[in-house]
Amino acid sequence: MKKPTSEDKGMGVDEDPDLIVKGWLLREVGGSWIKHRRYWFVLSHDSLDYYTGPEKGARRLGTLVLTSLCSVIWPDKQTYKEAGYWSITVYGRKHCYRLYTKHFNEAVHWACAIQKIIDTKSPVETPTQLLIRDIEENKFNPEVVEHIYQHNTILKYTQGPLHAPLLPFPYGNLEHTYHNGKGYGSVREEAVKLFNCLQQLELAREPVPIIQGVLQTCLDLRPLRDEVYCQLVKQTSHTPSPNTAAHLRYWQLLTCMSCTFLPGSTVLKYLRFHLKRVQSQSPESEMDNYASFISEAVEKTKCRECVPSWEEIQMLMNRQEMLCTVHYPGCGSCHLYISSHTTANEVVRRMQEKLGLQDSKNTFALYEQNALWEQPVAGNSLIADVLTSFTTKESESESQWKLCFKLYCLLDADSISVDSIEHLFLFEQCHEMVVRGQLPACEEDLLALAALRLQSLMGDFSTHAPFPPLDELFPGHMLETRVLMSLSAPQAAPPCQVAAQDCPATQRFPTGLLAGTLWSHSATVAHKQKMENDMRLRSRLKEEAAAVMTAILERWKGLAGYSSRDSMAAYLTIARQWSGFGSTLYEVDFYISSTGNFSQKLWLGVAATSVSIYKQGESEALESFPYGQICSYGVSDSNTFKITAGDRDLIFETSKLTEIMQLMNAYFSAIHRQWGKGEDPDTITFTESTDVGFRHMASTPTPTLLELPSHPV
Repeated sequence: MKKPTSEDKGMGVDEDPDLIVKGWLLREVGGSWIKHRRYWFVLSHDSLDYYTGPEKGARRLGTLVLTSLCSVIWPDKQTYKEAGYWSITVYGRKHCYRLYTKHFNEAVHWACAIQKIIDTKSPVETPTQLLIRDIEENKFNPEVVEHIYQHNTILKYTQGPLHAPLLPFPYGNLEHTYHNGKGYGSVREEAVKLFNCLQQLELAREPVPIIQGVLQTCLDLRPLRDEVYCQLVKQTSHTPSPNTAAHLRYWQLLTCMSCTFLPGSTVLKYLRFHLKRVQSQSPESEMDNYASFISEAVEKTKCRECVPSWEEIQMLMNRQEMLCTVHYPGCGSCHLYISSHTTANEVVRRMQEKLGLQDSKNTFALYEQNALWEQPVAGNSLIADVLTSFTTKESESESQWKLCFKLYCLLDADSISVDSIEHLFLFEQCHEMVVRGQLPACEEDLLALAALRLQSLMGDFSTHAPFPPLDELFPGHMLETRVLMSLSAPQAAPPCQVAAQDCPATQRFPTGLLAGTLWSHSATVAHKQKMENDMRLRSRLKEEAAAVMTAILERWKGLAGYSSRDSMAAYLTIARQWSGFGSTLYEVDFYISSTGNFSQKLWLGVAATSVSIYKQGESEALESFPYGQICSYGVSDSNTFKITAGDRDLIFETSKLTEIMQLMNAYFSAIHRQWGKGEDPDTITFTESTDVGFRHMASTPTPTLLELPSHPV
């Protein structure tokens, strides 16, 4: 192969000065036992041509016209490893050239030259784009607009197929530019397929799966969102039977689209014009109702994280709201109607109003929760997305998920009335910490707390009353720790092991024929011993659990006459003895600078006035840092959290980075509101790029906040 030559060298076929690059390349051909054929390629300002040879008068075999929609796939190592050639692929409207060369520099030279020509071309505009622009320019002249619609069938409903997209898309294979591995073709192919899906809605018995499929494709392939909006506007314009159920399917899909994605600004203007036009032409009709709903939706919609659920789509098709169940501590729940635009902050506010908590000094939040795990929901999250994610999570596991409304920042525990529902929240969330082992207390206090829990739930002791299992009353890790300590005491070794220890190494069995037998026997003995240890552990756990339960029941009997209110008050009185009461504890690995690694597991306690570090299981804080001493805090990399207090840097490794950040932000924001002081922008500074996400505080006692919390008070 010859190296491509520049135009000034003037080789062969033509002496045309517009020629950019010439040279021999291999082209992939089909329908022949020869996979590659050698041709003379010539690149000009308008096209890529290939000939039988470089000589003058050689026959031209093909032309690929270059426009702004053409694309070039650059050479990659994988193709070189598989074929032994460096390849470039050029996509045009009708043709695709797969070209090969032995030399990497030659392939790059061709790819650069072709791409440079493509970049110089003016953007291609489709007829639909030109007509949308005409409509926008003449939107205040109804006669001109009507004339445009009457003489351009591309803008009106059709029963026939669509052979090309309404909007311009680059030619080429999708896997190189967008999603790979999902079975999608090129964007142009998917646009045509989507129009076919839209037409199937008219005859579909159950439209929801088709609607979900269209929305999923638009979620994966962002460029197709404008295309689908244009297709839906087309299919809802000048329809022969506008009020039939089949035609209204287009309006139902347009409703779902408007609550899931927003189009680009140009298409959004076109959509709004279309909706107003329909409303003026068909007042008091179903189309008018859908157009009004969609007009309101596009004013609120933000891009969704996931495709709406089956239930949500059915509600949107009928222009209705969904019923959402929000649980709260104490086995209570509230039913709220939500739309596709309802955020977690809105639900928190409505729950506070329903439960009479709008005047509380404390902060509340929504949590995603199942039997083993919970996480606060960001304030700007859409509840519809959260509920849809529950459906996905429940299909992957057997656990049930729910939304729970709980205390978030405990700013003033003393102001909570014993008779208020907020007191119940505090009691239930405190008990959750006890059961998780996050309230350091002696065993006697834990037994007393378990008895008070029973008294608050069940009333006075009764032999016939069913009561909760031990793991809902007492921290299970304490039982395991006590049993493991008792079993880890040194035991006398069997005589055979003692004899083996005293026997010289030279007198033991040598390796040889018996080695496999001895190894098999040793493994069997080890497995048997492990089984015996497990059985002994389970037996000891049962014995210990029974003893603890008996002790709890004895204390429960002594609480006869205590009301539920008194029991909760007594419970919280014991819990408040811990100096860190009200803290939210996060398990972290502490970075020890002397060893240079994360080696000490601790608790990071975030409270209303300070951040404290605890050794797990101990009630006294190793160190505590009031917020006035904290200079900055934030995420330093993917799983590391850093707090700067004075001249000290505290570095922790944790999986709860976002939660810690949000909670500290919420506490700082609440402090500002309580003190009635605003932020001082002059005291906020940014660190270097390695400290992305850090919040820097003023050196004054009043900390300064850069980012507002996710949840309002």
